[in-house]
Amino acid sequence: METILRPLIVVGGSVLLTLVIGWATDLLLRKADGRHPETPLWGLLRRARVPYQIALCAGLLRGSYVEARVFPEHQTGVGRTLTLVLIGSVAWLVVRIAAAVVETSYSRYAHAHAERDPARVRRVRTQVSLIMRVVTAVVGVVAVSSMLLTFPAMRAAGASLLASAGIIGIVAGVAAQSTLGNLFAGFQIAFGDMVRMGDTVVVDGEWGTVEEITLTYLTVRTWDERRITMPVSYFTSKPFENWSRGTPQMTGTVFWHLDHSAPMDLMRERLRDILRACPAWDGRNYNLTVTDTTPNTMEVRALVTAKDADDIWTVRVTVREGMLRWLADEHPYALPRVNTADAALRPPHEGLPHARRPSDAGSRRFTGRPTKSL
Repeated sequence: METILRPLIVVGGSVLLTLVIGWATDLLLRKADGRHPETPLWGLLRRARVPYQIALCAGLLRGSYVEARVFPEHQTGVGRTLTLVLIGSVAWLVVRIAAAVVETSYSRYAHAHAERDPARVRRVRTQVSLIMRVVTAVVGVVAVSSMLLTFPAMRAAGASLLASAGIIGIVAGVAAQSTLGNLFAGFQIAFGDMVRMGDTVVVDGEWGTVEEITLTYLTVRTWDERRITMPVSYFTSKPFENWSRGTPQMTGTVFWHLDHSAPMDLMRERLRDILRACPAWDGRNYNLTVTDTTPNTMEVRALVTAKDADDIWTVRVTVREGMLRWLADEHPYALPRVNTADAALRPPHEGLPHARRPSDAGSRRFTGRPTKSL
């Protein structure tokens, strides 16, 4: 009877105690979240209840397993398994708590500076994201190392590993030169303020928004919802356009190829009317000039302004479409045309000075036949 009750009491008591403590902790966090709605910390900490309960249960079972007297011949293996579960759950819990603290700090900062300095908020967001990845990597390495040290063979091999650490480090450094370069480039991007998440960039002729930044790669979401993944070292070794640096205000251009008879003054007035009816135009400036000519057409350029890259695209396409529709309806002659009419032939003597016109008596007309030489 004792062989049945003892394991039930030990294992059942550990599980029941874990559930009670987990429920009480979650209740306290829920009440704290209701009393302090200005901070998301308590709500984020509730996400850690699963690793918290696993770590608590593994710790209780690890401490009371000997008293349960279950599978005594496998006591070492079961104890080591519980230790590994405890180390893994504690590492998971530490990562969740760190993420909750970091996310809370960022939320407060973003709420306080979102309208005054959005570029700074994006920079902090990039730094926070990379810091969390570093913390996760460090905790993971420490957890795996701790798990390996629970095996006696690993502790015995520690001396030989330390002795060969220098050679392995040199070989790994040469082999992972590109990876280490990307790693340091990631830190340089995070704290050098070169590019931030949410920035509008142009890389390799592709226009898009920075969606994700890690320690080794960067993802750009293009306007057509494609994803371009590039190593972060690209942004530290090659030039690229960052349209979000400084002020987000932008100036855009719209080009038309029109006939030389296009009504420029009326086009300027029409451009003003189109911009006034476009909500994306910020009202700062506009202009319309002739920038180039060819024998058949002339190039007309309009300058427009907007508050950011997204709005400047909207303004450009609105102006281009509105002006073309207006020209087609009101001034179709201003659109480029291909002349297919026969050329008007000028009389042979028209336009020549009277003194230089040959007389009928003294002129000799070329007939196309060669003359004989004397």
